[in-house]
Amino acid sequence: MQALTLAQADRIASVALATGRSHKMAPLTVVVLDAGGHIVVVKREDGSGIARVEIARGKAWGALGMGFGSRNLASRAARMPGFFTALAAATDGRMVPVPGGVLIRDGQSNVLGAVGISGDVSDNDEICALAGVEAAGLIGDPGAEM
Repeated sequence: MQALTLAQADRIASVALATGRSHKMAPLTVVVLDAGGHIVVVKREDGSGIARVEIARGKAWGALGMGFGSRNLASRAARMPGFFTALAAATDGRMVPVPGGVLIRDGQSNVLGAVGISGDVSDNDEICALAGVEAAGLIGDPGAEM
């Protein structure tokens, strides 16, 4: 299995931000994590709120921690609030279960990391994440709603 490179992570973040600008979205923050949950790249646009790094990281970390994209986390949180309250306590509040956290997979479906984006509405954050992952030649997995 290959590891996520700095060049790939930087491409993901740069294209995600460019996508946000081309669609006139609110200022974005992008966090790219490797498969172990370590930060590889953080990019925060001018005007992006002070909590956006933590939110973006929480979206990516939650996707890695549960093994599926944060879109799936969001739908499960709505159906199982008690479990997600316990999960928040068990993870010291690190998971943010809303769309915008996308697993990064290689061509063999191995998880290389995750990208989380915060700044606009969650669906738009996810659009930018997927554009960045695709531009890096990898596969974005936002998690299917179940």
